[in-house]
Amino acid sequence: MIDHFSVVPHLIALGIAYALAIPIGWDRERAERSAGLRTFPLVAIAACGFVQATEGVLGGHPEGVARVVEGIITGIGFIGGGAIIKHGTSVFGTATAASLWATGAVGVSVGLGVYDVAVVISAMTFITLRFLAPLKREGAEAER
Repeated sequence: MIDHFSVVPHLIALGIAYALAIPIGWDRERAERSAGLRTFPLVAIAACGFVQATEGVLGGHPEGVARVVEGIITGIGFIGGGAIIKHGTSVFGTATAASLWATGAVGVSVGLGVYDVAVVISAMTFITLRFLAPLKREGAEAER
């Protein structure tokens, strides 16, 4: 058992998942949303960690890994659901919920070793949150 104890590869993957989630969390924190700079990296490293732990045990059984990924997707959806608030006819927090889900996908991708997908998801999520928000505000003001 000690022969299989190798922390460095896991630290690298978890560090990458963490780093890819920081810009997303920073954007949510800057916008003063319910989830922010601490939540997003934790979601990414948890998703990555679940996948890595699973692959260590079920490495030769993709069906088992797929079931764990399904559970991660569902669990992060549940967390995101907690960020959504309905007030009268308005709904708030859907972008935060969706970005939590995307951050989970970043963690899962890193955990599976598909780093290019993780980078693209992280970048597209950050770009969407950062650069499309002003367009939404302009559209909302035009409706008034």
